[in-house]
Amino acid sequence: MKYSTDVIVVRGGGDLATGVVQKLWRGGFRVAVLEVPRPLAIRRNVAVCSAVTEGSVQIEDLRAHLAVDAASCTSIWRRNAVPVLVDPHCASLAQLRPAALVDATIAKRNLGTHRGMAPITLALGPGFSAPEDVDAVIETMRGHDLGRLILAGAALPNTGVPGELGGKSAERVVRAPVTGMVRHLRHIGAKVSKGEILFLVGDTPVPSPLDGILRGLIADGMEVTAGLKCADVDPRPAHTVNWHSISDKARSLGGAVLEACLYLARMNGIVLHPACAAVESQQAEIGAHREAERFFLNSVAHKASAPPA
Repeated sequence: MKYSTDVIVVRGGGDLATGVVQKLWRGGFRVAVLEVPRPLAIRRNVAVCSAVTEGSVQIEDLRAHLAVDAASCTSIWRRNAVPVLVDPHCASLAQLRPAALVDATIAKRNLGTHRGMAPITLALGPGFSAPEDVDAVIETMRGHDLGRLILAGAALPNTGVPGELGGKSAERVVRAPVTGMVRHLRHIGAKVSKGEILFLVGDTPVPSPLDGILRGLIADGMEVTAGLKCADVDPRPAHTVNWHSISDKARSLGGAVLEACLYLARMNGIVLHPACAAVESQQAEIGAHREAERFFLNSVAHKASAPPA
């Protein structure tokens, strides 16, 4: 199989996938993200899939741009950014010829990913088995095994119960009560009160289940079905909620994917050359990274000095 030694394709551009994208991009790989036409991510401010609706998005030091086709990825890579293609069926793989493909859709089921897609294939979470579906599965369940590489078998099954934040689990998740179009009344990062109306689905108001910070909210104007996850309220104190940055879980999964790519390449004699990724201005990249770090540290300092809500 002919492949590009510095290209990695990631299926899915949600918040967890974005942690993967950032790690691979920082590692020097040319990363391309494949998405659906109407992404349903709720942590949109830290998800590269937002480029589908916004055209481009800046997340910490990473910038992603919507690509019209596979051919346009090259110009985006030259700007040291990540292209996002609307390509749910992976039709662009023949042109991109990736050395590795990562299924980070977190769909809890296999949507067609198989080992023939690239020399190295990885998948995050349940719904896949190694080595039948992919070369390795990465555990996504919080706990001792988060980020573990599974070379034989599957990840832990989906419990259907969201991870706990501030002592709250399923009750912090807001789902559409009816089918219809979402209209925002509040924005991500807003401090909200229990019972406060967050958004409308059609003409039906949807209240906050808790006091807290609106950590995630599905895109305005999105058509949703009854029961779909549309928002997330974090009940923790406002100064501890990092709604504007990539999560610890996403970073852990990103590190696991980078490890898996390098490990599987070494074990199977697959050549990876991440340093080959073309960057027009490395100094600009370093400057942008430092600026992003300064912004993050200043925001942390500001939150730490802020009086409790």
